[in-house]
Amino acid sequence: MPGGNRPVTSPVDESRLAGLIGPVVAAAGMDLESVRASVAGRRRLLRVVVDSDHGVSLDDAAEVSRDVSAALDATDVMGDMPYTLEVSSPGVDRPLTEPRHWRRAAGRLVRVKAGAGTVQGRVLAADADGVTLDIDGAGHRFGYGDLGAGAVQVEFGRLPDAELDELSGAGVDDDGISDEKLSYQADLGAGGDGH
Repeated sequence: MPGGNRPVTSPVDESRLAGLIGPVVAAAGMDLESVRASVAGRRRLLRVVVDSDHGVSLDDAAEVSRDVSAALDATDVMGDMPYTLEVSSPGVDRPLTEPRHWRRAAGRLVRVKAGAGTVQGRVLAADADGVTLDIDGAGHRFGYGDLGAGAVQVEFGRLPDAELDELSGAGVDDDGISDEKLSYQADLGAGGDGH
C-alpha cells in the first residue's frame, strides 16, 4: 500500500497564516519578515521570522512564540496535524530589500548592485526614499529604485561607535544584539498545546 500509515496532509495557506500572525507580531512591536510552512515527517514545521529596530532577544522570540501559538490554537489554519513553531530573527545573510532593512543595517558594510555595477560601502543613513553609503570616504546617496538587494558583509572587527559617529555625523547606537540568528522553537501538538 503506497504511503503506508502517513496522514494525508493538505497544504497550509501561507498568506492566510501571515494574515493571522502579522497583527500578533505587530502588537509585540515587531515586523513579520516571513512565514514558511513545511512538512517534516509526521509534523508540520512553521517558521516565522520577525525583526524590530531594537533587534530580537531570545525573550522577545519566546513571547511572540507564545502569542502566535495562542492565535493559531484559536483557528483551524494549521489543520489537524501536529506542528512545531519556530520563531527567529533574520540572520545577517538576509537581503536588504525594504527601507527598514537598510535602516537597521546602519553602520554595517554592505555590497549592493547599483546601476550597471556593484558597490561596497558602509550604511550611514537610510530613510523612506533611499540610503546613504560611505564609499571610500565619501557619502553617496542612492534611491531604492536604483539599488538591488543589499548584502551585509561579514566583518571580523566592526567600527567603534565613535568612528561611525564621525563618518555619519549622527549617533548610531549599537544595541548589543548579536549578529547571529536568534531562534526560539516550541514543539506543539495538533492544537499547539504541546501534546
